[in-house]
Formats: sequence, C-alpha cells, structure tokens
Amino acid sequence: MSCASLHRRRNLPSSPAPRLRPVPPRTLTPEERIVILGHLHSERFRDRSPSEVYGTLLDEGVYCCSIRTLYRLLAAKGEVRERRNQLTHPVYTKPELLATAPNQLWSWDITKLLGPVKWTYFYLYVILDVFSRYVVGWMIADREGKELAKQFIAATCQKQEIVLGQLTIHADRGSSMTSKPVAFLLADLGVTKTHSRPHVSNDNPFSESQFKTLKYRPEFPDRFGSLQDARSFCQEFFPWYNTEHHHSGLGLLTPEVVHTLRAGEVRELRQRTLDLAYLAHPERFVRKPPQPPALPTEVWINPPRPPASGPPDSEQKTQ
Repeated sequence: MSCASLHRRRNLPSSPAPRLRPVPPRTLTPEERIVILGHLHSERFRDRSPSEVYGTLLDEGVYCCSIRTLYRLLAAKGEVRERRNQLTHPVYTKPELLATAPNQLWSWDITKLLGPVKWTYFYLYVILDVFSRYVVGWMIADREGKELAKQFIAATCQKQEIVLGQLTIHADRGSSMTSKPVAFLLADLGVTKTHSRPHVSNDNPFSESQFKTLKYRPEFPDRFGSLQDARSFCQEFFPWYNTEHHHSGLGLLTPEVVHTLRAGEVRELRQRTLDLAYLAHPERFVRKPPQPPALPTEVWINPPRPPASGPPDSEQKTQ
C-alpha cells in the first residue's frame, strides 16, 4: 500500500457511536422485576398460572403488572412451557420408489363399497403394478382382515411368479397393511415392503387414482345389493381396465400391453398409421410428422428433488 493511500485512511472520520435506544416510561424497573418474580417463585404461587397469580394478588389489593407482562417475565427466564409430557411422533422418511419395468413395484390398498343398507360395506382389495398400471390381483370380501390380506398377496405373487429380491410392495399404514402376518409373509417371499407417511395421501397415488377410475364409471352403483353383486361388477370392470382402458399415463396404451412388454410393437403399428396419414395430408401437420405418445421409461412414487444449484465458486466470481 502506498504512503498516500495510508495517509488518506488515517484521516478518515471515525464512525459515529451507536445511539442508545431510550427506555420507554412504562418499562418496569429492575427492582419491580425482582419483586414480581419473587411473587411468581414463591411457595404459594410456583404451581399457579400467571392469571391465577394476577387474580389472587388483585383480591389482596396488590397490582404488579398485567397478565401478559407476567408471561413475558417468565418467558425471559425460560420458565414458560407445557407442563404435561407431550406426545412425540417419530420422523417418517418420504418413500422414494422407482419402477423401470413391470413387477418391480406394486401398490396395494383396500377400499370400501357400500352395501345394501346403511353401515354395511364390502371390501375391495386391489394390487396394482406401478409401472404398467396393470391390476395384478383383486379380491372382494365382507370384511377387512390381516389373514385375508396375507392370502391375497401370497396368491398374487404366485400368479405373477415373483422371485426373491424382485419386488417392492407399497401400501399405506392401514391395520392390514402393517400387520405382522403380512410382514412375515413378505419377508418369506423376499419382497421389500414400504409404507406411506401418516396422513399423507399422495404417498400412494396410483392406488388412489385406480379407485377413482373405478368409482367414477357411469355404471358404478350407489350401493351393491350383495357380495355377489359387487363381485360381478368387478369381474367386468377389471378386464376392461386392464385390456381396453387407454391410460393417459402410459402414452394411451392399455395396462396389459405395457405389462406384457408389447408396448414397442403397438407403438410401431401406431407409427405406421400416422405415417400414412402424413403422406396423405402433410399440410395438416404444421410442425413435424406425427408421432404416437411416448411411453415413460421410469415411474416414481415421490421422485427425488434435483440438487439445488449452488453459487459459483470464488474463482468464477472474480472472473
């Protein structure tokens, strides 16, 4: 540093001293605070609320301060807290599940179907393949139970020929889903189980969406007359859902086409049809030749957030 610059720095005026904030006239004096805290810490008041202390002293002809100020004085000492033991909830990790092919990730749930009279229900168990949206198994029962769930999952895994370490099955935290018989069965089958976080509806979105498709069908009744009536409806619905329903999340393919690995073949046939349409009327396709909707290559339950881009390093800043 040159002598001239050093001389200029020495002659700079010193920064002004910070101004002290004036004390409001209504502020309690230190002596008054000691007296009030003495009341609050006394034998007769140490287990009483500030409002009780305020009322008792007022009946005795003593006024110290407002109830709110009593709370402020206690809070400054760290003496305001919930006296009862508070329930602490465990921290649940957000499930982040990926499927890139059928029979890697299943989602299952149980929904109620209204019975013939009030307060009667039938229970629909459904297992859905997350990648293909194919319903790999369903069952109607007159009750919800862990043993029924165990038998249902075991039969579905056998039908789909699931091997050890192949599958992850996801569900919410219902009593059947978290029961020990189901947990022991999945452990024996080598199936990984995951659960939604409590009170988080979008941790199991694919089962919820499938139930919505079921209950928004025009022929879905307000009530089912019997258990057989409910089964007859599902025997018509699920074949339609698997083989005829062109799913918007599957590039308008049906779940069966994706689940049986015929998506590439069907898309080629669609492309030929679109190519013929383009050759006949190319002027109707302004931007580019038409292509069929693409099939997603991966499906997530709660995809991970991309890493936040940090600020550039110091070398980049100085350039």
